[in-house]
Amino acid sequence: MRKTINRKVYDTTKSTLVDHKISGSWGDPAGFEEFLYKTAKGAYFIHGIGGAESNYPEETIVPITEEQANEF
Repeated sequence: MRKTINRKVYDTTKSTLVDHKISGSWGDPAGFEEFLYKTAKGAYFIHGIGGAESNYPEETIVPITEEQANEF
């Protein structure tokens, strides 16, 4: 997935996957997956995918700080 936010491009195919979390089970409408990525320039972002009732009802990218990435 690729998304431009505040003139910065976040691209899952060109970034390094750092960590991955799953909440819920397959088919759970409240379940979701979060993928933590780091760009070549050192920026962190979460790629979120989930069910209709989850934190990520639509596939999205959310930029986060280095501190947030460390807490992930």
